[in-house]
Amino acid sequence: MLTRRLALAAVLALPAACATAVAEAPATDDAPDWVPEAYQLGAGDKVRVTVFNEPSLTGEFQVSSAGALSLPLIGEVEAAGRTVSELQRAVEAKLRDGYLLDPRVNAEILTYRPFYILGEVGAPGTYPYSAGLTVLNAVATAGGFTYRANTGRVYIRRANATGEVAYRLTSQTRIAPGDTIRIGERLF
Repeated sequence: MLTRRLALAAVLALPAACATAVAEAPATDDAPDWVPEAYQLGAGDKVRVTVFNEPSLTGEFQVSSAGALSLPLIGEVEAAGRTVSELQRAVEAKLRDGYLLDPRVNAEILTYRPFYILGEVGAPGTYPYSAGLTVLNAVATAGGFTYRANTGRVYIRRANATGEVAYRLTSQTRIAPGDTIRIGERLF
């Protein structure tokens, strides 16, 4: 009983600004589904580029921090912000421009850029992304919830977003490569 009174007293002592900030950010139902087909490449993604009948131009390449792939013969190709099919067309266009008559290029993502998780989890940090990853999978990868974790709400900042958005934490809440996940602390 004394512990409950102390906890209640601690909550009542919170500044009004803190209580208002939490109240003004209601959790949305679910995070929007991430669509792999519309995935835009970014720094840290690893891509295999295959040029048909040109083994010396085929290989595995990582998108640099500047957002480009450095390919043999044609040099830098802008990759950040492009889908895989857009990257294929860009590489074909560069190869067609004085190198090959009719280049056939295929590109595929080998590894996605990592996701980041922080807050009330066992081992906050950077982890590799795998297809179909949900917030609960990410939390499990990071060592599970701490005893203070708010298991009803999650904050996600998408890779190219400026701020985080609160979502209701369900088993269906998906994340995308490059997302930053924050598990907040519960009040009681």
